[in-house]
Amino acid sequence: MYRVLCRSKLHRLTVTEAELDYEGSLTLVVRVHGKSGHGPLRQIHLLNLNSGSRLETYLIPGERESGSVCFNAAAARSGAPGGGVIALAYGPHVSDEVSSMKPRVLLMGERNKLLEVSPS
Repeated sequence: MYRVLCRSKLHRLTVTEAELDYEGSLTLVVRVHGKSGHGPLRQIHLLNLNSGSRLETYLIPGERESGSVCFNAAAARSGAPGGGVIALAYGPHVSDEVSSMKPRVLLMGERNKLLEVSPS
């Protein structure tokens, strides 16, 4: 049996843009994709640190090393530039993995630079 578990968390991203007239959903910092499991077109949940709201969406790639976290289209109403968010990625795991599963947590800093990864 499979269970859906949190695979990774990008903690304290800063929204850099909001583009209402754009096709897509969330443009995310490309340089963390390989470390986090937050890849293009993957489903994520965004938690707004200011309002407490949650948004389920998908990722589109941004320019490499841009530090961009841009809420696009309808998602643009869910986060304003300068606001903080947490991005959670989930995935299926076999039941045997549940007790040993530890999500990867990436702590983000100023300009959405990666500060720390745990477990490494």
